[in-house]
Amino acid sequence: MSYVPGQPVTAVVQRIEIHKLRQGDNLILGFSIGGGIDQDPTQNPFSEDKTDKVNGWDMTMVTHDQARKRLTKRNEEVVRLLVTRQSLQKAVQQSMMS
Repeated sequence: MSYVPGQPVTAVVQRIEIHKLRQGDNLILGFSIGGGIDQDPTQNPFSEDKTDKVNGWDMTMVTHDQARKRLTKRNEEVVRLLVTRQSLQKAVQQSMMS
């Protein structure tokens, strides 16, 4: 999410619960993971979405690999996310285009 220091930011915080899909003996998320403090934010098409927490763990300063490991833990069938979006209007528009 981009912002100008000192300027107000309008954001929406959403709680999202994802039940992993079972594929044989594996549990999968069903989507790709992008971002991390070690990644180029201009390469992420959803850079306006920021995952703040995963199952209560702070995700604000983790690498891509750390985020992937936290999201894909084998013994967790449910992933609870706290996501900050720059605007609800954009989030609704994106969901309607899918």
